[in-house]
Amino acid sequence: MSPAQSNRAPTWDIHVVTDSTASLPPDLAERWGIRIVALQVVIDGTAYQEGVDLTTDDLTAALDRHAVLTTSQPTAHAFAEAYRQAAAAGAKHIVSIHLSGALSGTVHAAALAARTSPVPVEVVDSRTVAMGLGFAVLAAARVAAQGASSAVVARAAMTTATSSQAVFVVDSLDHLRRGGRLSAAAAAVGTALGLRPVLGVRGGRVEVVHKIRTRAAMAARLVESGISAARRSDDVRFAMHYLGDDAAVRACAAQITEATGREVLITPVSAVLGAHVGPGLLALITTEDVAHSPTTG
Repeated sequence: MSPAQSNRAPTWDIHVVTDSTASLPPDLAERWGIRIVALQVVIDGTAYQEGVDLTTDDLTAALDRHAVLTTSQPTAHAFAEAYRQAAAAGAKHIVSIHLSGALSGTVHAAALAARTSPVPVEVVDSRTVAMGLGFAVLAAARVAAQGASSAVVARAAMTTATSSQAVFVVDSLDHLRRGGRLSAAAAAVGTALGLRPVLGVRGGRVEVVHKIRTRAAMAARLVESGISAARRSDDVRFAMHYLGDDAAVRACAAQITEATGREVLITPVSAVLGAHVGPGLLALITTEDVAHSPTTG
C-alpha cells in the first residue's frame, strides 16, 4: 500500500486523511477508510516510509545496532496525491488531521497541498501525537459517516484532540534532545539527581511533567493517571504504546482494565515517533470520546 492510499474508500462524502504518526492499528484505518500519508525514517542514509517498507520492529533493530537515524515529514506532493486519490474515490470534502505543528512541519505541508486539491480540504493541527491524534482521526471519521458537514467533522477532531492527555516514559532523553523535541535544559532537569522523567505533551510540545526514581514507579504513575482519568469521565478512552518489548505496556493495561473495567487499545508507536523517543517507551493516551455527542453530530 502506498503512503497515500487507503485500503477502501468510504461511502460518505467527507473523507479523512492523517499521517502515519497517528499510530493507528491498520484494521481501524481500514474500517473507517482513513487515508494515511507516511513520514520517513532515514536509517544509515537510506530512506524508508513508515508503515509501508519500515515497521517498528525494523526501527527497534536499527536502534539496537546504533544506526544513524533521522526523520522527515511528507512532501506537499505526497499530500496532494492523497487528496487527488480521495477525490477520485468520491470525496466531496476532505478533513486532513495531523500531529502537532510544534513538533513537525507535516501539518504545514498538508496545508500547502490543500491549496491545489480538486476538492475543499480543511487541515487540522491536532496539537498532539500518537493515539492522541489517532483518537481524533477516528472521531472525525465516525462523525463523517453520520453525514455531518466538514466543519463539524473538523470540530469533532479538534475537540477530541484537545481532550487528550499523553504521558510517557523512556529509557533516555538523549533521542528527544538530539532531535530537538526536548530542550537541553529540560533534559538536564529531567535527569537531575538520578531522577527519571515522566514526559507529557503540553500545548503541542514535549515537557517533563514528573520526576520519579525508578522505572517501576514510572509505570505505576501511568496506571494511576489512567485510573484517575476514568474516575473523572465515563467517556474516557485509553490507548497504550510501546517500542520493542510489549510486556510492560500489557501489564500496565491489564491493571487499568482491572481497576476501571475499560478496554485499553495497545499498539506499537509509529517508527518516526520511536526514532525520536528511543528504546524503552511506555506511553498512555487518554481521551474523551466526543464522536456521538450532540455537538458533533
